Amino acid sequence: MVSSKKQLAPAQGAALLNTLKSRFQKNPDRHKGLVWSKVQAKLEANPEKLWSLNEMERTGGEPDVVGYDDKTGEYLFFDCSAESPKGRRSVCYDWDAQESRKEHKPANNAIDMAAAMGVQLLTEEQYRALQQLGNFDMKTSSWIITPAAIRELGGALFADFRYGNVFVYHNGAQSYYAARGFRASLRV
Repeated sequence: MVSSKKQLAPAQGAALLNTLKSRFQKNPDRHKGLVWSKVQAKLEANPEKLWSLNEMERTGGEPDVVGYDDKTGEYLFFDCSAESPKGRRSVCYDWDAQESRKEHKPANNAIDMAAAMGVQLLTEEQYRALQQLGNFDMKTSSWIITPAAIRELGGALFADFRYGNVFVYHNGAQSYYAARGFRASLRV
């Protein structure tokens, strides 16, 4: 059970660390030059971040380390599931979009779900960087952070990978589809 401080029970934390370690070891091209023991130490020192990674895992994101920021000393995790995480699909972009629907409102929205999980949606730059590590969203698509000027006009951006290329599109922020969710990033 998760406490109000958003921490995992010891057994749950240990199980997640084992899952993350296994994924780290199976995908060395995602994090060249990084050492798991240092990542694990950072995670163990930040239980609230481990809780957020568990939320990413629980909703189907398969988070993995994709980089290290020398300036901040933080490891960067992205959702690395082959398709947009199943537990985060059929959502519109944000609360305003969700509320604007007169009928057939989705149960949730990407921005609020990410905030509740303690994560961020990927930016376009991050989404493109993810695609350098493999082929993701070949059958699905993912909402990405949308510039305020586009959002103010009612739109939102999403991206996918088709025909060997990343495509970034626009849609009404209130739209939602069974094959569109969102990918998250987390700094630890």
